[in-house]
Amino acid sequence: MPNKIKPIAIYLPQFHPIPENDAWWGKGFTEWTNVVKAKPRFEGHYQPHLPADLGFYDLRLEEARLAQEQVAKAYGIHGFCYYHYWFNGKRLLHEPLDRKLKNPKEDLPFMMCWANENWTRRWDGEENEVLMHQEYNFEDDKIHFEFLCKTYFDDERYIKHEGKPVFLVYRPKLFKDINKTLEIWRSIARKEGIGEMHLGYMQSWGVTEDPLNMGFDFAVEFQPNFPKTKKNKKTVFKRVLAKIFKSINLQKREIEKEIDRVFDYSEFVEIQKRKIFKKNVSPCLIPMWDNSSRRKKNAFIFTNSTPELYGSWLNYIINNFPWNINKEKFLFINAWNEWAEGNHLEPCQKWGRKYLEITKENLIGNEK
Repeated sequence: MPNKIKPIAIYLPQFHPIPENDAWWGKGFTEWTNVVKAKPRFEGHYQPHLPADLGFYDLRLEEARLAQEQVAKAYGIHGFCYYHYWFNGKRLLHEPLDRKLKNPKEDLPFMMCWANENWTRRWDGEENEVLMHQEYNFEDDKIHFEFLCKTYFDDERYIKHEGKPVFLVYRPKLFKDINKTLEIWRSIARKEGIGEMHLGYMQSWGVTEDPLNMGFDFAVEFQPNFPKTKKNKKTVFKRVLAKIFKSINLQKREIEKEIDRVFDYSEFVEIQKRKIFKKNVSPCLIPMWDNSSRRKKNAFIFTNSTPELYGSWLNYIINNFPWNINKEKFLFINAWNEWAEGNHLEPCQKWGRKYLEITKENLIGNEK
């Protein structure tokens, strides 16, 4: 049932200054700060990734957010999935979505994914330094979900599945008892008049457990991910790493004795075409990936990404995913605007709107 597919682009609301980032990284810091500093690390390396049509936007501005939505709608994107940052009552990077709520002109549907992990110096590659710690307890679960119900879930633009608001968790295994937390959330949603929820989690950090076993309704692939194959139960990721380190002389890059992990996007796409789709797990794909603008060392870089290769992967998902079995019709694209991860559908100076055009062509071409 490809004509019922709802493409959801994952959305990073980081592109505006906040007091915390000013204190941690300097006045006026946003993701653009790292993006513009990026440089090629080897011959043919595509860096820096610089925006084209939408420019170096500030997400506090209505004009910037409206322009994003207009582009997304023009190329078949059903909605955005905003990252949500909550630390025991303290929120970060919420301003763009909060301003959207107050503006009826911003009518693109949206959902949310709680990025429930410690806030670290990940923005500049130093993940071991924790700037804001994430604490888990049932009382906070209650307060958090009451806030979400009162603030977001009853908005007419909020994405629902069979009338149920969709809410995602990035790292469910960090909770003390995720089943109990989800029970609390569902109870609060009913109490607050929202009704039933449709809860999911991102299959990242090696977590691929059946969502129903954890109390979720569904899961979402989180790319990039090197899956297990039928022929070899050893993860492809481990084999890829072995291949990378054996051929290190070919990469010709060493930064402070930490090696950038470089892999060919075309090979990665072929791996994805051999994987097994799972029930209750929505598919996901990436247009490209290169987080070397964030990481001074140990970056993960896909080379040779092209709109055509991305399109072939998208076409494969559209035509081979069991849409008739999985009740969700979401197809997640990671991401709309992860510029410092070299991962974006938004137009860039190298490719223009080609990734968006390929997205639209495949969605329209496979409608039945």
